[in-house]
Amino acid sequence: MELMRRIARWTASRPWLTKIRPAVVRIDKVLYKLTKGRITLVGIAGMPSLTLTVTGRKTGVPRQISLLYVPDGDDVLLVGSNWGGPGHPVWTVNMMANPDVTVNIKGRTRRMKARLLSDEEREQIWPHLVRTWPVYNSYQSRTSRRLRVFRLTSR
Repeated sequence: MELMRRIARWTASRPWLTKIRPAVVRIDKVLYKLTKGRITLVGIAGMPSLTLTVTGRKTGVPRQISLLYVPDGDDVLLVGSNWGGPGHPVWTVNMMANPDVTVNIKGRTRRMKARLLSDEEREQIWPHLVRTWPVYNSYQSRTSRRLRVFRLTSR
């Protein structure tokens, strides 16, 4: 498992990964559907992963995305890294508009409430985030935007 984590961290820190992101996302969606949320690419790499369901701010349609998460007690921390890309991921904008979300972790579904952390809270929690996924520092260095960090709590 540690070898898989090292490979995942090395791969995730490569700038070319953003070019193949659409294919990776498609493969992950297929895995999610076939395994009913129990297996994702992030999970295969030994990292904590979940599938987030958030309501589209314009359409009102539920949207799903597989994400790496960082556990913090019973809470879930999510970083809107977009793999270090220039723009904020759409799921963060949708979640800011409608913070009532659902997460699926290894086939277990939880209803949660999302809150964007303040700059001070973000700074305090950043070392914890980087211990789980050191590549967050690489993502932050690739972009001029400040990566959004959210805390999800049970509703």
